[in-house]
Amino acid sequence: MVDSMAVQAGRDQVVIVDDDDSMRDALAGLLKAVGLPAHAFPSAEDYLQSGSQYQTACLIADIRMPGISGLELQARLNAENCCIPTIFITAHGDEALRLQALRAGAVEFLTKPFDDKTLLECVWAALKP
Repeated sequence: MVDSMAVQAGRDQVVIVDDDDSMRDALAGLLKAVGLPAHAFPSAEDYLQSGSQYQTACLIADIRMPGISGLELQARLNAENCCIPTIFITAHGDEALRLQALRAGAVEFLTKPFDDKTLLECVWAALKP
């Protein structure tokens, strides 16, 4: 069920970076249930060390994590010219954070809890060329 638009220039996976095990597992399960190849990491450091940014078609990242935050991850990827459509998720969002993320190129900024349909709509939008 993966749309051919999702596979662009060798990028074929949706990546979740969240320090919350249950959120990471739930999101990966949801994405896989609709046919999207998903990979999850417990930290931005683990994600960067894996080299997976070169296969990432869409990134779902928590804003606040120990170590490198979601916004710092986005800045590092942008600085490396690895501009990945990013959906931020957070339980502690505010308008200033949302604006900062969107100005840096985020596709969406969702506050937890959010429903599956909303997240999937954001992912499909991010995967469009």
